[in-house]
Amino acid sequence: MNTLSPRAINRATLARQLLLERSDLGVVEAVDRLAGMQGQEPKHPYVGLWSRLNGFADTDLTAAVEAHEVVRATFYRGTLHLVTADDYLHFRTTLSPMLEAGLKLLGDRAKGLEPDKVAAAARQLLAVEPLTFTEVRDALQAKFPDVNDRALGFCARMLVPLVVAPSETRWGWTANARFTPAEQWIGRKLGRKVVPQELVVRYLEAFGPATSADFQTWSGLPRGKQLFDSMDLEVFKDENGKALYDVPAAPRPPEDFEVPVRFLPEFDNLLLAHAKRQRIIADEHRPAVFTKNLRIKSTYLVDGLVAGLWTAEKKRGVATLTLTPFGRTLKKTATELEREGDALLRFLEPDAKTYELVTAG
Repeated sequence: MNTLSPRAINRATLARQLLLERSDLGVVEAVDRLAGMQGQEPKHPYVGLWSRLNGFADTDLTAAVEAHEVVRATFYRGTLHLVTADDYLHFRTTLSPMLEAGLKLLGDRAKGLEPDKVAAAARQLLAVEPLTFTEVRDALQAKFPDVNDRALGFCARMLVPLVVAPSETRWGWTANARFTPAEQWIGRKLGRKVVPQELVVRYLEAFGPATSADFQTWSGLPRGKQLFDSMDLEVFKDENGKALYDVPAAPRPPEDFEVPVRFLPEFDNLLLAHAKRQRIIADEHRPAVFTKNLRIKSTYLVDGLVAGLWTAEKKRGVATLTLTPFGRTLKKTATELEREGDALLRFLEPDAKTYELVTAG
């Protein structure tokens, strides 16, 4: 087995995540290449695509969503993701056992819950018109008065294939968006086959080389080692001798490939797709990024690794990007950050009168 250095692993992952250089891919092709994007909040995929694509405009993603080519739905790990409609239809059945198993998280709140009956009632409700989950919970509570309302809503979210209907807002969806049946929205039926091997290939193409534990962390599916062992994959090892799996002919740039600074949104999948994340963030920086209330802050990369945090705000016409570096910033890097940060700020706040970049002490 060939040994891959930490930098080589980093460069391979960044290449697949379109972060070594901006790509000319269209939005749908990019979301496909990335195997989906974390979509916990509406704005995050827009920022993620801006950092990855040449000439990206927010209207590009909005148009793909309105054309039903890209959907926002509960998917990997039981969280909201932005994926292509094709991927949703193809892999939703494969992910179903993981989503169903998520009901165990309810604990005592699941008292009296009959999942099949609740799912059937939710399907019937949502077939009539898109509803917010507040409306879904209220309607289900009226039908199942002795069951916890949060448990009813969570059951519907995990068991019923739904997508989030877009709204006429800049970032595509409102905070309390409406959900609608996936097959009805996309206009095609879900694939019935369980295809975990195909999902492994898609994962490695987007995040490899990686371990079976990495795949489990990203997808939420169990028994990753058995799955990997059943496939004909290329095998490497890291500097500690641990096996890393990959698909043949995947990009693996030289470890000295120069990497530009890049800004990542909150919850970017680059920080969530591996069990061990040293390939992208040093262990000592993780507490500053992964918060106790389960948020993953916006970060920026220097030489391919997380080097600090960023926030943006607009007050009285002044848009400000604040950088919080984790260490000393070289002058050349500061110049890059200023140039890239100014472009990001203008993307986020096109109507601002002035733009400022501030580095926190």
